Amino acid sequence: MRIRLPRTPDGHAGADHRSGRGAVVLRAEATPSAPSLVLRPWCVRDLAALIEAYQEPAMRRWAGSAMETDADAAGWVRAQQQGWAAGTRFGFAVLAKDPGSSADHLVGNVVLKEVASGKPSAEVGYWTTAHARGRGVASRALEVLTRWAFDTFGDDGLERLELLHQVDNPASCRVAEKCRYSFDRVLPAAPPAFPLDGHLHTRHKEH
Repeated sequence: MRIRLPRTPDGHAGADHRSGRGAVVLRAEATPSAPSLVLRPWCVRDLAALIEAYQEPAMRRWAGSAMETDADAAGWVRAQQQGWAAGTRFGFAVLAKDPGSSADHLVGNVVLKEVASGKPSAEVGYWTTAHARGRGVASRALEVLTRWAFDTFGDDGLERLELLHQVDNPASCRVAEKCRYSFDRVLPAAPPAFPLDGHLHTRHKEH
């Protein structure tokens, strides 16, 4: 699937552009209480920050996997890059500026997955690092990703995005509601990957 540069409304906070090397880069404007965000494809320079993010127990719990070594992280990043190349999975590292510094640091991940030409639905997912939670990072990044997904793949049949999470993760419910992903139904548990029931939230393309 070829990625098309989407039509961008004037003044849209999540305006798309391409970097000098052709990668898709998305942005969310700063708010009075939070810095601007940059969303870009994962790359090898993210390995150390990725390993650090996975050291938190809650992160390991929600992610359902470990990230202990450079090899673990490199394999994960390589999978994200392969998803971009195949046109089926689009993962973005979410970066923010350190206060008083020009340096970016990793604050999360958002992903559009299970994309296929002519398929009416796809899935979104995300996580945020421990130090970035409670600052609106997940909802702001998800909103930018959502708009990009519909702008980019809407003409190819994408009509609905789905967000899934386990019932014991109420924070994801709040993020879904904030981004206008309506609660659809309860999904039965599917152990071992999903030991508890889940919630399905959906958002439809605006016409």
